Amino acid sequence: MEKTALVTGASRGLGAALAEALAPTHHVIAVARTTGALEELDDRIRTAGGAATLAPMDIAVEPAMQQLVASIAGRWGGLDLWIHAAVHAAPLGPAAHLDEKDWQKSLDTNATATRRLIGLVEPLLLARSGTAAFFDDARAGDKFFGHYGATKAAQIALARSWQAETVKTGPRVLILAPRPMPTATRARFFPGEDRAPLAAPADEAARLLPEITG
Repeated sequence: MEKTALVTGASRGLGAALAEALAPTHHVIAVARTTGALEELDDRIRTAGGAATLAPMDIAVEPAMQQLVASIAGRWGGLDLWIHAAVHAAPLGPAAHLDEKDWQKSLDTNATATRRLIGLVEPLLLARSGTAAFFDDARAGDKFFGHYGATKAAQIALARSWQAETVKTGPRVLILAPRPMPTATRARFFPGEDRAPLAAPADEAARLLPEITG
């Protein structure tokens, strides 16, 4: 049976690196909003001898996610892995002056879409005794991180509840702590930072993958 891995947030950073790392052993279903970046990922996967299905869509759009999950169920019958690396990183700002539009986008993507996806993806993971992986970098309570910190912390709280609830029944739920990487998201938060000491996404993928697939 062909192993399958759904990677939400697969266009760049750790999501793209994990998608590439999984490609030799899994058919990767790569989800992101940026079509061009997904096509570049597909080229790299194919060059390495793997195969991917590209799904250029916004995880915050419920009908799109419902259609995607139905397509996965129809074609493969289940999922071995779900890697959730999708996130909206709104501009930093003081808590008393957060932009309403950015707040709503952060809430929709980081919290509400995650809650919805857990419900949609769980049956696919149960069909294969699969694993879900989340990444805790919320920076909750750090100054000027109100948008990101609050909504990413909500995402991780959901994941921890799901993890506690499924210890005996499955699926297996992991919450991992990646090291700081020179991603576009981090560059928005820390412009001008010396990126040389940061971990390359490919190296982090290699470090985390044994735990994810173990």
